[in-house]
Amino acid sequence: MAMALPLQAALWGLVAGGALLVGAAVGYFAPLSRTISASVMAFGIGVLISALSFNLMEEATATGGVLAALVGFALGGGIYAVANAALARAGARERKVSTRAVGASLAIAVGSLLDGIPESAAIGISLLDGEGVAVVTVLAIVLSNIPEGLSSAISMKTAGKSAAYVFGLWSAIALACSLSALLGYVVIGGLPRIYIAAAIACAAGAIFVMLIDTMIPEAFDEMQAMSGPIAALGFLFAFGMGHLLTP
Repeated sequence: MAMALPLQAALWGLVAGGALLVGAAVGYFAPLSRTISASVMAFGIGVLISALSFNLMEEATATGGVLAALVGFALGGGIYAVANAALARAGARERKVSTRAVGASLAIAVGSLLDGIPESAAIGISLLDGEGVAVVTVLAIVLSNIPEGLSSAISMKTAGKSAAYVFGLWSAIALACSLSALLGYVVIGGLPRIYIAAAIACAAGAIFVMLIDTMIPEAFDEMQAMSGPIAALGFLFAFGMGHLLTP
């Protein structure tokens, strides 16, 4: 018997959000070198660029037209930029950089939640066409969430936060991602197609601004000239997987 689609949305959202927990566990108990962390992040950047270009924006355009996709993308990017600026004032400016945000544990978590909500909603929305979840989108989010959880958990540990605090916080964020995916399917799925298209593109816009504002600078800061080639590999991987996994 096939699993109900709302439950599928919630579970896939939990998978994506759970990657934050995986990264946090590695960062808290077995910190990796910043070079390795930045390499994973650079790869995730390429994967996300491919996913939002060839999955989210194409789906938005096919669903509700170019105008809805353009407006949604601009709205998502704008909302993320404004919220991120507010968080920066609270100490989350360097939430991807573990050594520079020692006193901003809660702001770091809120910033990660800000990334996760539109990403997870996009997962739920991807189920609306009845053809199953967008595997490439899920993969892209997982690959980007692991280094984010890793570097943020290192910061929290350096700030003296207990394991109970760290993993309680990240567990709550993972559950919020699951809820966002569920709401993306249930709430947005009941709207006219033009609104669904705008919501899909809104998630793409938020992810795009997040990449430019946080992930790319962090990866380049550590890897410099190598960040581009590693990101290109991530892009090619996601692009190839997208075509191989699409019927």
